[in-house]
Amino acid sequence: MARYVVGDVQGCFDELMLLLERMDYVPTKDRLFIVGDLVNRGPSSLEVLRWAMSECDHVSVVLGNHDLHLLACSVGAARCKKEDTLDKVLAAPDAGALLDWLRRQPLLLSEPEGLIVHAGILPAWDEETAQGLAQEVSATLAGSTYAHFLMHMYGNKPNAWTPGLGPMERMRLAVNAFTRMRLVDDAGALDLKFKGELDQAPPGRRAWFEFPRRAIVGRRIICGHWSALGLVLRDDLWALDTGCVWGGMLTGVRLEDGARFQVPALRQYQSVDCY
Repeated sequence: MARYVVGDVQGCFDELMLLLERMDYVPTKDRLFIVGDLVNRGPSSLEVLRWAMSECDHVSVVLGNHDLHLLACSVGAARCKKEDTLDKVLAAPDAGALLDWLRRQPLLLSEPEGLIVHAGILPAWDEETAQGLAQEVSATLAGSTYAHFLMHMYGNKPNAWTPGLGPMERMRLAVNAFTRMRLVDDAGALDLKFKGELDQAPPGRRAWFEFPRRAIVGRRIICGHWSALGLVLRDDLWALDTGCVWGGMLTGVRLEDGARFQVPALRQYQSVDCY
């Protein structure tokens, strides 16, 4: 048995199948993890969702910002953007089943080799706090009030952690950190505006994983989300979004030994101007 983790798929179903073949992935004995953003911007979001749901005994995913965007669009909490490729999902005869499955997926998974999350973990959070917040959001998304939550999910505030936050503020911060975070300021608060390469970060901003007082130490964090960052494989961080949808690569890593597997995008599905 082998276990693999794969970066942002974003509707690139053909590349995902090629990557699984390159990894010699055997669903009857192996395990696969996907770091979120199963859907959007690529051509085959519907196929990715159908496959992931059908393989749920062997495939585990965490939610990314594009997955949450799909859920929000489905209940009218957000509008599809011109770059989105979600229409086939929303119009599919099995959309209800797919979306119900999607909203029941976690924001955070814990494996012996590391914590799997889409964007990252806020520097102020220890593992117990992060797990608790992820579970709170997951329970809300899986519950009967999920549409109400999605209606109030968006917004960049609060951008810093304090234990006294109210439930909606607390969950909004959790969603932003787990699924949207790239940079923090010198106090460890979120800066959600920047999307570029790390060496272009504005003064007083740094990558969340470079904050000097991270509460989680000794645990690798495995994430995606930041395609401009590129592939990072180091003891405390595996960042796996290599921009397949932008014409880059789709990347997988074997958890047991860190072996890397990649396939190139079959074509560039989105212009970098739409990043």
